[in-house]
Amino acid sequence: MEITVKFFATLREGRGKITTYKSENPVTTKDILDHYGISEDEASILYVNGRDANLEYLLKDGDVVSIFPPVGGG
Repeated sequence: MEITVKFFATLREGRGKITTYKSENPVTTKDILDHYGISEDEASILYVNGRDANLEYLLKDGDVVSIFPPVGGG
């Protein structure tokens, strides 16, 4: 299975904008975070195919995971 992973803002540092994650085994969004060394606190917004997802979401071949850091501002 191939999953497209998109990183945003500060999460791009050292990872780039887009990468492909390949696996022969079932993969969750938490597995993706772990693989790329992103803690749960660093990933405050997580989308799969443009829709809100949780850490236990079971990914399918061709899914697109978008990971955003906490948003600050005022």
